[in-house]
Amino acid sequence: MFVGYARVSTLDQNTDMQVTALRAVGCSVIFQEKRSAVKVRPEFERAIASLVGSDVLVVYKLDRLARSLSHLLSILERLQVVGAGLRSLTEPIDTTSPAGLFTVQVLGAAAQFERALIRERSIAGQVAAIKRGVRVGGRDKLLDDEQIQAMKKAHATLGLSWAELGRRWQVSNTTARRYVLGDDRDRMKILRQYL
Repeated sequence: MFVGYARVSTLDQNTDMQVTALRAVGCSVIFQEKRSAVKVRPEFERAIASLVGSDVLVVYKLDRLARSLSHLLSILERLQVVGAGLRSLTEPIDTTSPAGLFTVQVLGAAAQFERALIRERSIAGQVAAIKRGVRVGGRDKLLDDEQIQAMKKAHATLGLSWAELGRRWQVSNTTARRYVLGDDRDRMKILRQYL
């Protein structure tokens, strides 16, 4: 079954052109949304939830579905889990055909390559800065080691959320998460390899 998804970014726009094109290719069900791709999209979630094996999610154009290549790839993973495909009416994307699947795989490889290049440039820039004497990473601690240990214990034993931890220790949700999970230490280990 073809399931259509049409989206416009603002309330003053309409989905008429997209819906007409989706109906023309045989979409029996069409979910319509009037909101940005960045926000939570309830109709999109309903469309995904309605899919079962061999269904195909059909969109007029990929930018109606995803805001970036990485976002598109995560949507494709969700479709793959239920055995559904994806077809764009205006681009050569149709994961139900070998050529369309190949195109998506090439896009995924290109995105992975781009992420690796960005990471490499970022590390090179940070290493150069360190060699010039610039302090990189390692934010000043807002909490001492004892407070951090107490925060970790509260997270593990009480199951407090990042927001609850942040309120209790008067730091942001992100800072609470970083202290509990230790996000900065991995980056500094990587940088030390290049020095």
